[in-house]
Amino acid sequence: MSASKKRPTLDDLDLSLGKRTRLHRILYEYGNKNGTALLLPIDQGLEHGPVDFFANPDSIDPDYQLRLAVEGGYSGIVFHIGLAQKYMKKYAGKVPLILKLNGKTAIPSDKYAFSPQTASVEDAVRLGADAVGYTLYVGSPAQGEDFIQFMQVREEAERYGMPVIVWSYPRGEAIEAKGGRDSLYAVDYAARVANELGADLVKLNMPEFDEKKMEQCPKPYNTLKLSPEEAVRKVVESAGKTMVLISGGSKISDEDLIEKARICMEAGVAGLIFGRNMWQRKHDDALQITARIKEMMMDYSA
Repeated sequence: MSASKKRPTLDDLDLSLGKRTRLHRILYEYGNKNGTALLLPIDQGLEHGPVDFFANPDSIDPDYQLRLAVEGGYSGIVFHIGLAQKYMKKYAGKVPLILKLNGKTAIPSDKYAFSPQTASVEDAVRLGADAVGYTLYVGSPAQGEDFIQFMQVREEAERYGMPVIVWSYPRGEAIEAKGGRDSLYAVDYAARVANELGADLVKLNMPEFDEKKMEQCPKPYNTLKLSPEEAVRKVVESAGKTMVLISGGSKISDEDLIEKARICMEAGVAGLIFGRNMWQRKHDDALQITARIKEMMMDYSA
């Protein structure tokens, strides 16, 4: 069976009319319009601080990312509420908005990782968003509090017909003691948790293999020898009927980014959510790498 047939489509998902309509806009009316998504996140100003904007000083102005999203033909842009309210007005209807509903700064350690809610699904409806985003820290000591907060968001999203994208991130000392946040064990678990808790889409990091850390992973993950594509395919299977988006992470070279994107699409992900790898580049360079990735993604219509 081909990777494209393993990729869940809207027809595979039990969605309300509102969720189906909004996801249709993201998947079929913007971007490549072929059932895959390329999203541009700009939540790093809160999550990491202004440090990420030094690589490209133009990027400190959210209008830079909005122009890139529109000119590059992205499927959507991710903002926290302040940026959405202050900068989206002249771009309304030109690129779908994904409103991030919770967040934190990078100042405290991740020992007790938890992102308090900063906006509501009602805010997202008011701002014309087509989806909401929620960061869930799997394995954190605050996991119980996180689950309850997410339950409230999920229930509100059901009432309003709003798709929910979960940033499912393994965090905390227990995760580090079992192979680390980017191990296949951790990412695979995070994918399953998102599916179990009711996410419509899940944003994950690509699994990494560190031979020393692998020894700390629970069985059988401590002995699994998988290619990058096989590892992502395993994660897609664990996510089930939750569409998978793979994060770009820190900025890497053009060729490495293209190869990462190809591996993930071949493995059956529904799309890519690349931020710093795009807007840390100058405008023309960012448009060029965007065009290359979108061209490659056209081979994976769903």
